[in-house]
Amino acid sequence: MKVNKPRVIKDFEKLDPEIQEQIKLVYPDGFYSHLVYYTNKDGQSVTALPFETDEKHYLVRMTINQAKAIIEEDEDYDLEGNLKDDAKEKYEDKYSDLDYLSDQISDSDEESGHGHDDDDD
Repeated sequence: MKVNKPRVIKDFEKLDPEIQEQIKLVYPDGFYSHLVYYTNKDGQSVTALPFETDEKHYLVRMTINQAKAIIEEDEDYDLEGNLKDDAKEKYEDKYSDLDYLSDQISDSDEESGHGHDDDDD
């Protein structure tokens, strides 16, 4: 059964640091290719990054340029825009008890082609 979670629309900079770190785990290859479009209450088309926790469904407001700038300025990402291994390991350890996070990480890895290779062809 699907539960209706509150939707939270926020700028990335205004999110709790813990939520920012969890978002990095879900989107280790950057944000801009994962942005979705929606129409805000004023009828304007807006881009946002979707992220879901057990309690809330976030739409993190950002333009494509903002998404790229966030990654470029973040020391957790390398020059190619990928989450550094040490940052990834640190956040995986820190949030290993969050089921919703592990579900999203495996989903995004498979979609982006970074999933684990299975020999069950």
